[in-house]
Amino acid sequence: MEKIMSLKVFKVLLAGCLLIAVTGMNVYAAEWKYAMGEGLSDPQGIYAVAFKSYIEENSRHKIKIYPVGSLGEETDMMEQTKAGILQFLGQSTGYMGGTIPEMDLFTLPYVLPTDTKQLDYFFKNSKAITNMLPPIFNQHGLELLSIFPEGEMAVTTFVPFHSPEDLKGKKMRVMPGSPILVETYKAFGASPVPMSWGDLIGALKTNMVDGQENPTVWIEAYDLDNLTKVLTYTGHGHFNASASANKKFFDELSERDKKLVQAAAAHAHKIILVEAQKLDAYGVGRIVRTNPDYKIVTLTESERAPFIKAAKVVQASFASKSASNKKVLGQMMADLKEAEANAK
Repeated sequence: MEKIMSLKVFKVLLAGCLLIAVTGMNVYAAEWKYAMGEGLSDPQGIYAVAFKSYIEENSRHKIKIYPVGSLGEETDMMEQTKAGILQFLGQSTGYMGGTIPEMDLFTLPYVLPTDTKQLDYFFKNSKAITNMLPPIFNQHGLELLSIFPEGEMAVTTFVPFHSPEDLKGKKMRVMPGSPILVETYKAFGASPVPMSWGDLIGALKTNMVDGQENPTVWIEAYDLDNLTKVLTYTGHGHFNASASANKKFFDELSERDKKLVQAAAAHAHKIILVEAQKLDAYGVGRIVRTNPDYKIVTLTESERAPFIKAAKVVQASFASKSASNKKVLGQMMADLKEAEANAK
């Protein structure tokens, strides 16, 4: 009887080993939660869906995505991720500055190029992103997976502007939680008004604010061109986003699953670099076709000059706040020089 039972146990163990060998997957399957600050068809959503697809096609794990508003405001999602309630978080770098001050790096005016080839090279090869920011994220209980661009910032207003003097006294909505954006619009001559995305449309309709900034994909999708009169390309920056994981969750994954998550992030990052450019072009194209009377302005080099000069004060302010800020900015500038040289 003992020999028969031993044989049965042996067969069960053998079957289990064969299953693992044949499938090449961990028998354990989990459902992981991924929250983000945008909708499924927006850039962060495209990244999240690509990330989810890769995970589910290459493992037995599942990803449940919670789009914008599902679990509260941006600060709520950040806290839930740090607490381990959520495994993954997609969030604008502008919002992250309140938690990780170094992330204001990506909001600094007139640092990132407008040239898409240079930008693409930078986000693929930046040492500031791949080497310096991950340990900083770890200090805040997060594991950095990706940082990527969503589109060039455009400023929409009720009246045209061509200089900081034109913006004097104008109330410009900025994302809450980003001191750099407040500093930037003060330097540009305006009066910045931190305001949640949910309040912006009502504020434009009632003239509580005189303008705002966003990529064209957002301006077109949420009808902001019909709520203002002029769209201006100042060349001062890009809207960027990040993807991260709860560090404790990531650290406790098997080596196989760690590699799976990193591969999924690399896969999604590659896709969004292409798709973000398409969405940006699509946004302005749709505005031109559907709102032909809407005025679109691109500031000339001479018109940008005083804005660029004002931006130097903001850049210096960021660098002066900590040794870490100064070091990361220095590496970013070196990365951008490399991008300029290699993207020709």
